[in-house]
Amino acid sequence: MSYLSLSTWSLHRNLGPLRWTIWNEETRQHDTSVQEQPSIHTLLELPAEAARRGYQAVEVCHFHFPSTEPAYLAEIKQAFETTGLSFDTLLLDYGDITSSNESRVAADLSLIREWIDIASLCGAKQIRVVAGEALPTDDEAILASASRLSELSAYGRTVGVKVVTENFKSLTSTGASCMKLLDAWGEHASTITDFGNFHGAHKYEELALTTPFSVSIHVKPQYDENGYPDETELRKCLDAVSSSGFNGAFVLIYDGPGDMWEGLERVKRIAASYG
Repeated sequence: MSYLSLSTWSLHRNLGPLRWTIWNEETRQHDTSVQEQPSIHTLLELPAEAARRGYQAVEVCHFHFPSTEPAYLAEIKQAFETTGLSFDTLLLDYGDITSSNESRVAADLSLIREWIDIASLCGAKQIRVVAGEALPTDDEAILASASRLSELSAYGRTVGVKVVTENFKSLTSTGASCMKLLDAWGEHASTITDFGNFHGAHKYEELALTTPFSVSIHVKPQYDENGYPDETELRKCLDAVSSSGFNGAFVLIYDGPGDMWEGLERVKRIAASYG
């Protein structure tokens, strides 16, 4: 049965500083760029708050972790277990495993493995890895990405974490490129389908195409200037995935103006009828 979840991106103005990972070409290392944001809730408080508001799961962006020390990760795991909320997916928002820069690819793969370990320690079922930023028409890059995702997936299985990707960034920006990647990846291939990342006349067909491989659906509406969703368009997206037999997490996404919890409630009102 489908259930309601949320991404911490939907609360990115509520959870304190954002710690973005960036590639420093001069040093050939990863740096962290900190973007200050209000801290209305801590990450440790979020599971209880989300459960109180009627959610069954959460997906956490990697830039919301204030610490990756084992003791803190154990606290996160305990916070989810105490509230009975599922930590479905750690969303790693950095990485280009299709870069032409071999030193960057090697560094990114190493960093991704570190985050797979982090996901294991904090109790996440899955980790979302970016498939790459090469063009969606680059078949060689698709094969390279699939090979690297397969290797990462094998590593994830040794620590109990499923590796998934998403129709996110250039390589997987079309339904056709997503399907080529998933097919080349093989039996362990899984993805997330985000309503906001397919565009154009074939959007709804692309949503239905990738849904059978999806562990979760990112329910990201189109908004007006006041943060109100286009209900007709959102229902077309929800109908497309529901008709494909989806039975998993509907992860609500809100990044519009105003109070973020109120924005999420407007999306929930529409999405809840599909659960």
